Amino acid sequence: MAPELSSNWKKLQATLNQESKASLERKRKAVPTERQQNTIAKRRRLDGRPVKADVPQHNSFPKKKTMGIGASTESSEPVASAPSASLALWAEDNDISAKDLAEAYGGDLQDTTIQGAKADVINGGLIEGVDIGKYIGIDCEMVGVGGDEDRSVLARVSIVNFHGTQVYDSFVKPKEFVTDWRTHVSGVSAKNMTTARTFEQVQEDVAALMKERVIVGHAIKNDLEAMMLGHPKRDIRDTSRFSGFRKYSAGRTPSLKKLAKEILGVDIQGGEHSSIEDARATMLLFRRHKSAFDIEHAKRWPTQIPSAGGSKSKPKKKKSKR
Repeated sequence: MAPELSSNWKKLQATLNQESKASLERKRKAVPTERQQNTIAKRRRLDGRPVKADVPQHNSFPKKKTMGIGASTESSEPVASAPSASLALWAEDNDISAKDLAEAYGGDLQDTTIQGAKADVINGGLIEGVDIGKYIGIDCEMVGVGGDEDRSVLARVSIVNFHGTQVYDSFVKPKEFVTDWRTHVSGVSAKNMTTARTFEQVQEDVAALMKERVIVGHAIKNDLEAMMLGHPKRDIRDTSRFSGFRKYSAGRTPSLKKLAKEILGVDIQGGEHSSIEDARATMLLFRRHKSAFDIEHAKRWPTQIPSAGGSKSKPKKKKSKR
């Protein structure tokens, strides 16, 4: 009769068996050393079997470094790009978050793929079939003339309506010899001048569009001076002068790029400027804070209420003493 094993001995045997199985499993999963890999490869070549190369797995997203205390860590989370001004305007009109829209498509959604949106017509002049409306956004690009004097003259004008739809876009032939095209900023070069319109033609076109409308721009005084045009001050909305935006630049005049990024979460002027996109960003800033613009404008330009009689009473003349 075989001796009966104690319960403690049975437990010890079970524990040893589990550890043995775990050890074998770890050895099976362990990464072979370089020497072992060479030996395995040699055996496979002798047996006529293909040799598998260990190819490192790369994540499709760029790694983003995160600095920590004492060390840095890396995460493979994709970095969402900010939407364009065109995307932001379309998203707002359709009650969609522009940030969510950009994240949903990984920043790959092009403005021209948006349902109902039309591709911008560069140098297209006045676009037919567009409802212009009461408000228009204007932005201009300048080039340098005068050599060392480096004066700015008009080289491109872009206009959009209240919804950011392109109304007008044209390159402008400078009357003076251009000494600095400023292409890296203006986006304008000598090759654009072959199809550019004359200054007089563009001036006439823009003046007709501005008539009896409210114009929206950023530091628009510079644009008006470049076009040699005037406009009633009560019909101007300038995002560079709006008091509500001064906090973004410590009380100084904020740049359009900073306002677009801080308020709208929109990236503009990353390299060569697009006057169409800048006009859209300006219009979106105005639309987003239109009620505050209207209040500030009413304080600066109060509406004059006519008298009940319809005519102002003339002041009485003092009688001269004889």
